[in-house]
Amino acid sequence: MADDTRNGDSVHKKLKKPKLNFITESEIREEFGHHQQTVARINNGSFGSCPKSVIAAQSDWQLRFLRQPDDFYFNTLRNGILNSRNIIKALVNADDVNEISIVDNATTAAAIVLQQIGRRFADGTYAKNDTVLMLHCAFQAVKKSIQAYVTRAGGSVIEVQLPFPVNSEEEIIAEFKKELVRGKASGKRIRLAIIDHITSMPCVVIPVRELVTICREEGVDQVFVDAAHAIGSVKVDVKEIGADFYVSNLHKWLFCPPSVAFLYCRKTTSNSLPNDIHHPVVSHEYGNGLPVESSWIGTRDYSSQLVVPTVMEFINRFEGGIEGIMTKNHEEVIKMGKMLAESWRTILGSPEEMCAGMVMVGLPSKLCIFSEEDASRLRSHLREKYEVEVPIHYQMMKDGELSGPMDKDGFITAYARISHQVYNTLDDYLKFRDAVNQLVEEKIGKMQLLAD
Repeated sequence: MADDTRNGDSVHKKLKKPKLNFITESEIREEFGHHQQTVARINNGSFGSCPKSVIAAQSDWQLRFLRQPDDFYFNTLRNGILNSRNIIKALVNADDVNEISIVDNATTAAAIVLQQIGRRFADGTYAKNDTVLMLHCAFQAVKKSIQAYVTRAGGSVIEVQLPFPVNSEEEIIAEFKKELVRGKASGKRIRLAIIDHITSMPCVVIPVRELVTICREEGVDQVFVDAAHAIGSVKVDVKEIGADFYVSNLHKWLFCPPSVAFLYCRKTTSNSLPNDIHHPVVSHEYGNGLPVESSWIGTRDYSSQLVVPTVMEFINRFEGGIEGIMTKNHEEVIKMGKMLAESWRTILGSPEEMCAGMVMVGLPSKLCIFSEEDASRLRSHLREKYEVEVPIHYQMMKDGELSGPMDKDGFITAYARISHQVYNTLDDYLKFRDAVNQLVEEKIGKMQLLAD
């Protein structure tokens, strides 16, 4: 494909330098004043958060389109998206802006990658015995995409069962190697490995660079890193990671409004981009390269893709910029996790170094969480009665039997995934702590009444 300036050829822009007058606590409160103030919002990992200044910029972009749509389409939209792509390129250390496309979310990126794999099974490029490997805790939408595009076209799936709670990266690496070897021993070619950078539930930072290296050594054709939670939460260096495809949402930890993500597609050894990667929504830009295809999928609101420069201005108001925010969020979530675990006399689900801005905290066994339904009911109860928003993970029994870590009353069967973002305060976590302690006391009281 010939160079297309809409893809970003020969266009380069520099990031603005951070300001010296850093944001104050009162200014942070003002930026997130639209949050429901009575709610302890310790679930940034699900939907992210967008500051007021970025919402204002988004509204401005929307109005610019509505005032004169034709001029906006022909003279503003693509340059604006290209500017955002250049910023992302610098953030993730990509070689070329052509390697960066902006899409709606990680689910869209998974569809893009898995449609390519599905087509190769359908046209006979891949044998029916070939397979896709993924982690058992992969995001449900990714699993459904495999079902929709790969298994129905004749491909098979290998799931790597990861331990949880986890004690070290070596445990994950060992399980991954074991499943890779098992898959190859059955005569299958592993055509794609899907690796999470940070798993969602339970949340654990995966040694992604090491797993990608193992895939290369074992002859896996392509590697797709689903890093929905990564950018703004951990360092992202796509060249260092070495995957063929890497996606991360910008609306989770990078303060963009929903929904927007970037998809990195690594250039091949011939220094060209894959020519069979396409956006699942086909427009008149089909065949002009994924960045251009993604920049126009019909009339819609593109404002979330255009506010990236404003987002960086917001981030650079913090001391240390994005690195400073990531460090602070990690330190604070670990501190809050330890405080909760100490109060409940439970544990954290992984070592500190395997956490980013989220951590799993064991819940007291007295809560009697014995199913996904129990976990869902607890989450709803915390929201409705205590105004605490936090995801609850049920840790399934192994071979039908309770096992694993215990507190003084029994096995720990449930974990809360707490997040920390710049708007969170100590009171958010104390509110959660006290709610759980009250629920435990109520459980004990009911048990005593029954005994009497």
